[in-house]
Amino acid sequence: MQKQEIEIDIKDLLTSLWRQKFLIIIITTIFAVTSVLFALSLPNLYKAEVLLAPALEDSQMSGALNQLGGIAAMAGINVGGKLGASRVDLALETLKSRKFTQHFIDKRNILIPLMAMERWDALSGEVVIKSDLYDESSHKWIRPVAEGKSVIPTAWEAYKEFELIVDYERLKMGGFIKLSVESQSPYLAQQWADWLVDDLNQWIKKGDIKEFTANITYINEKINSTQVAEMQKVFYQLVEEQTKRLMLAEVQEEYVFKVIDPAVVPEEKDSPRRAIICILGTFIGGFLALLIALIRHILARK
Repeated sequence: MQKQEIEIDIKDLLTSLWRQKFLIIIITTIFAVTSVLFALSLPNLYKAEVLLAPALEDSQMSGALNQLGGIAAMAGINVGGKLGASRVDLALETLKSRKFTQHFIDKRNILIPLMAMERWDALSGEVVIKSDLYDESSHKWIRPVAEGKSVIPTAWEAYKEFELIVDYERLKMGGFIKLSVESQSPYLAQQWADWLVDDLNQWIKKGDIKEFTANITYINEKINSTQVAEMQKVFYQLVEEQTKRLMLAEVQEEYVFKVIDPAVVPEEKDSPRRAIICILGTFIGGFLALLIALIRHILARK
């Protein structure tokens, strides 16, 4: 008896769904068309990637610094520097910092394409700027903003936008790092990726040169104020090691990262995946249509 009731209920349900087939088709079609239009409205994004390896320092110098590090620390001197992985960690955190991002945007003058790019013209290879945000003839920002807001994009706005297009991945093998930049323009993606590596190396390099120079000055002051011969000997060794590191920093261009595989202009888009968007939108529409038809069937039975 129970089995017969189940069969009757299933037959009744299928019959009800069949009667509502036009509702199901209409809702599914609306979602399918909407997902197609949405997918077509999304601009193509290109991703440029550069493969990096840590630029390690000379092992003998690192060993010497480790031996002297304890004594130097007692004197209030940091000679450990940013060796090996710790220096790479510092560089990667710097990459995501607001201070470095603002420096990079200002130095490379990329605020306009970063904040006002409308599309990339594949025929001319030029970037088309949104005319309602930036007036290229007068070289002025004209974007509409709320009262009290800056017409020129602020450092915070630029940082949030830049954060969306820059990413890195630590590869499991060999300690390699893959840095990627995404843009509507494949040429800008490649150019910005190369610039980021160069500027990041120079940023950490300048910081270390400033630190080594300050250390040498401080140690020399300690030598002049110390009468103990053994301590003076240690300080002279510290000056020697810091001077070596300073010289290496000044001549080494790939200071933190060595470029293993430079960025190239991508020829194929990375996103959006329009086929997946269309399939997913149609599936959601079909599921929602069946759910609505089922609810209507239940309410009709009650």
